[in-house]
Amino acid sequence: MYTFTEENYLKAIYHLSENTKKGAATNAIAERLNTKAASVTDMLKKLSDKKLLVYKKYQGVNLTDLGKTVAIKTVRKHRLWEVFLVNKLEFGWEEVHEIAEQLEHIQSTKLTDKLDEFLAFPKYDPHGDPIPNKDLVFPNRTDQTLTECSLNDIVIVKGVKDTSADFLNYLKKLNLGLGEELEILEKEDYDNSMKVKINGGSLLNLSHQVCANLFVITK
Repeated sequence: MYTFTEENYLKAIYHLSENTKKGAATNAIAERLNTKAASVTDMLKKLSDKKLLVYKKYQGVNLTDLGKTVAIKTVRKHRLWEVFLVNKLEFGWEEVHEIAEQLEHIQSTKLTDKLDEFLAFPKYDPHGDPIPNKDLVFPNRTDQTLTECSLNDIVIVKGVKDTSADFLNYLKKLNLGLGEELEILEKEDYDNSMKVKINGGSLLNLSHQVCANLFVITK
C-alpha cells in the first residue's frame, strides 16, 4: 500500500516519461506537482529505496516495473472515476479532474473492477484519454491533432491534449466536444488557423492553439 503522495509522484513521472527515453527531470516533476525541487529529490530517494524507480542524481528518473504498475493502476482509477462523474453524476468534463485526483487513491481493486463493469468497460475517459483494462493494457488512441489534417478532410474529435478547465470551458462555449464531426473548409498558411463545419451545419473559426489541442481521427 502506498501513500497519496507516493502515488502522485509515480503518476507524474509516468506521464512525463511517456514520450521520452531520457526519463523525467527533477525540475519537470517539481513543476507538474507544484512543489520545490528539493522536496522532489527527497521523495525520489524514498521511492528508489522502495524499488519503485531508478534515480541517479543529475539524470532523468525512470520507473521500475513495479513503479509503472502502481502508476498505471492510479491512472486507471482516475479515468474511470472521471467517466463515472460525467456519465452518472452529470458533472461537466471541465469539473472532474480535481475530484478524480482524490478518488484515484482508493485502494480497493475490487471496487475499481466493479466500477469498470458498472460503466460497461469504457475505453476512454471524458477527455478522450485511454483507460487501461484490469490487465493494465491501454486501448489504442490516435495522436493526430487537427493541425496535422488537410483541407477538405472530415474528422471526428476523439480527445483533447489540454485538459485544463480554461480550455475545456472554452470548448464548451464553442459547443465543441468529443464525437463532433469537423469538415475542414479553410486552412490559413499564415497562422494555421482553420474554418470548419461542425456536423454538416454551423461554421466555426478555430485558432492554431485550439487545433493543436484537439485529437482527431479521419472519417
